[in-house]
Amino acid sequence: MPCVLVTGFEAFDGQALNPSREIARCLDGTTIAGHAIVGAVLPVTFAEAPAVLAALVERHEPVLVLATGQAGGRAALTLERVAINLADARIADNAGTQPVDAAVVADAPAAYFSDLPLKAMREAMRTAGAATELSLSAGSFVCNQVFYTLCHLRETRAPSLRCGFLHLPWLPAQVIDQPAQPSMDLDTMLAGVRAALECALSTHADLPIGAGPTH
Repeated sequence: MPCVLVTGFEAFDGQALNPSREIARCLDGTTIAGHAIVGAVLPVTFAEAPAVLAALVERHEPVLVLATGQAGGRAALTLERVAINLADARIADNAGTQPVDAAVVADAPAAYFSDLPLKAMREAMRTAGAATELSLSAGSFVCNQVFYTLCHLRETRAPSLRCGFLHLPWLPAQVIDQPAQPSMDLDTMLAGVRAALECALSTHADLPIGAGPTH
């Protein structure tokens, strides 16, 4: 059975939870559209995350990788379109490292695009009941580093690999003391991610519709 790799991250920034970790754990060992799902949790460290990710890709030889991460403050699941070759951390990672204006990969392209059918995935995720948007930037923290690393692996070592990145809102338990902040329950997130994977595995040509930002 072909493999799909879904990655999440450990908790960071002093928090006990990370929705992406829970998603990876929930999906590990399941089957979606005839593909075996491997869920894995990555460290939130600039020094370790790329190597752990590369080892997972080498070990499992997935046909598709959907990396996920936490984006607190967002109200919807967010499909990222562009990975940039920049590590510029507003906060330190879990090892205390805080790069400023550094390259993710030296002497590599400034940016890569996801090759997943993001517009079709967005519609499938909304149909599944999960609020979903497209985003042009995965930021410049470890989430973006992992997204860029995935795309660079695709371009240099694994040409048949398809990959993308999905940011997740906070879980309700993470905003108990911040009632004005948006959140999403795990079951809704899980339904959205399942729909995203089913769509990505069955769709190669994206929907010909406009979905760029207006600002």
